[in-house]
Amino acid sequence: MPELPEVETVCRGLRQQLAGKRLRRVEARRKDLRIALPKDLAQRMTGRRVQEIRRRAKYILLDLDDGTTVIMHLGMSGRILMTQGKPNALDKHDHVLMETDDDVHLRFNDARRFGLITLAPRAALAKHPLFRHLGPEPLDDGFDGPVLAAALKGRRTPIKAAILDQQTVVGVGNIYACEALFHAGLSPKRVAATVQGERADKLVAAIKTVLTKAIAAGGSSLRDYVQTSGELGYFQHEWAVYGREGQRCPDCNCKGGVKRLVQANRSTFYCAKRQR
Repeated sequence: MPELPEVETVCRGLRQQLAGKRLRRVEARRKDLRIALPKDLAQRMTGRRVQEIRRRAKYILLDLDDGTTVIMHLGMSGRILMTQGKPNALDKHDHVLMETDDDVHLRFNDARRFGLITLAPRAALAKHPLFRHLGPEPLDDGFDGPVLAAALKGRRTPIKAAILDQQTVVGVGNIYACEALFHAGLSPKRVAATVQGERADKLVAAIKTVLTKAIAAGGSSLRDYVQTSGELGYFQHEWAVYGREGQRCPDCNCKGGVKRLVQANRSTFYCAKRQR
């Protein structure tokens, strides 16, 4: 599933071509994705101007000029592809089409249909069922060591599970949790409640650094993810531990290299020597 850097990269690509543009045509080619599409989706979006494109957690938000926000989630296999001019052909998984006045064409493509598109009033987004439970944004200035430490206080789950919990902090998925824990020197098996003080400070700093570098690299391309231009991201070439079982981790002489274990049905990669 695309994580925060991938979604942020998509948002930036959309912002370059879509901000301030009017949607001259919208077509829903099926009735549902993960949830049912609003029956009047095309009608409510057509003719509206896109005022802003932003991200909340792993959601892409298009703010329209009538106070409506289009909420999109890429799910497991979703992608938004954008071309100047009409594409040569449509794919059977191009489920929602959008066109702007200056002939930019967007296609929401989702082979597995685990993504979603829905509409909500912008003023009520914070109370929307998709958002009301979400924790802080990891790249916001307000997310720091004391905030994370307070969220982890008393929690007996492993720290990796805790930072995957979107109520703790949003957008940090499996890949970037592994990478951040490595750079913070914390074992993914460590009890979350013990990450206090300096440990919490180091983990927050590592999360911010890893996510920022991943965004700069266009995200990590794994399976289905591509940018709006169709290009791949490149951060997978900078992974220190993720997907590197048995290989040496950076600047380390650990025996046996990167270890792998399964936590909550997900692969976790770590260095047993450096992460405590």
